[in-house]
Amino acid sequence: MKMGKTELPAEDSEPDDRNSRRANSIDVHVGSRVRLRRMVLGMSQEKLGEQLGLTFQQVQKYEKGVNRIGAGRLFDLSHVLGVPIQFFYEDAPSYAIESSSHGGFAERSSENDIVDFIATREGLELNKAFVRVTDARVRRSLIELIRSLADGP
Repeated sequence: MKMGKTELPAEDSEPDDRNSRRANSIDVHVGSRVRLRRMVLGMSQEKLGEQLGLTFQQVQKYEKGVNRIGAGRLFDLSHVLGVPIQFFYEDAPSYAIESSSHGGFAERSSENDIVDFIATREGLELNKAFVRVTDARVRRSLIELIRSLADGP
């Protein structure tokens, strides 16, 4: 079989995971932290893109972890979003956990669920509104209401 210039041999067509340029769980985590910080600031994807010289679609891909964020771009993001670079790695899944023998059978912690929820628009809005409630009794009542709704039918 004759190969054209753009064709790869069969053994090269499936890159192994260690050398792959595809996004991985760390890329997804970093992207979700970008999204969280952008939302906390009330900044649109379009506005963030303008400040970085990107389209909002590129920002979207970064936030979803579809595209990897390079070191230089992460540096720019930290300045535009006003956070240290370490912010993007806080609570990131460690390599040891991902490569453990438990694989896909490891249970997901409730802390991960909480961080994932806070990173959503609803989670952020709920937290911002809850913080503005100053009466401790009202806060307690809100918590009880949400618990009863969550435990409902």
